Amino acid sequence: MNCPDYNSPAELKKLLEEHGFSMQKKFGQNFMLNPNARQKIASLLQLSKDEEVWEVGPGLGCMTAEFLNSGAKVKAFEIDKGFIQLLHGIFSDEEGKGKLSIVEGDVLKNWLGEYKKNQSPIKLAGNLPYNIAATFIADTIEKSCPFDRCVFTVQKEVADRICAKPSSEDYSSFSVLCQFAYDVKPSLELGPGNFWPKPRVASKAVLLQKKAAPIACKSPELFVKLVHTLFLSRRKTIQNNIKPLLPKELSPMDFFAKADISPSERAENLTVAQFATLTDTLFDAIHT
Repeated sequence: MNCPDYNSPAELKKLLEEHGFSMQKKFGQNFMLNPNARQKIASLLQLSKDEEVWEVGPGLGCMTAEFLNSGAKVKAFEIDKGFIQLLHGIFSDEEGKGKLSIVEGDVLKNWLGEYKKNQSPIKLAGNLPYNIAATFIADTIEKSCPFDRCVFTVQKEVADRICAKPSSEDYSSFSVLCQFAYDVKPSLELGPGNFWPKPRVASKAVLLQKKAAPIACKSPELFVKLVHTLFLSRRKTIQNNIKPLLPKELSPMDFFAKADISPSERAENLTVAQFATLTDTLFDAIHT
């Protein structure tokens, strides 16, 4: 590996300037400077030799280097053409040995094709903006393609949403989707000084482990749709929010009676299991 000093903002800035590249805010690019944090995040994945790990948004490869040092094989998804060029140079030896492959383009558009090529459990890591994390996780659940073990570094408030419990302020549709497929656990909290450029908010690494006993649900796709629908208006009851999804001949009162869930509840108070029950009840209503 021909890695730059990932602990030095000055060297990273010099590297970018030498190649005529500039940071692009639209891709949410921040580089992790803290070597202890990088090692801790890599250890959460519990990588073994020659095991494949996916990395979303490697940037200049500070976490890529950690994963490769563990002996794992890395498949890196990168959208920025400048970073792609630099990654080819930094990790040319690893690419030549088949230890690293770079998938160019938008991960939201190309992840599924790559997933279908893999016959073994996949581990995943990424420093993800909120909108990408939410969309990506929802997509994997809808398509019934959970990952074996994931570590996301996200804004602290996003990590809090991922791990939030029912009836708490941070509990949202995103919380439900994450906890439907995974056991979630907050991990390392990182202040702005751990990154360059320095973000305005704190970040946190969060661990998502695929559930050993998945929550039973007849249609993951319908589950995603129902969860988003019930959270559209948080102040309204689920009786009001469910109406666009119900068959015309089925009243909301009859529907909730069959599900054995109070129609006066709000989505923020329901457990993940209750959302699954509502999904199955709705599935049966649609297909009878």
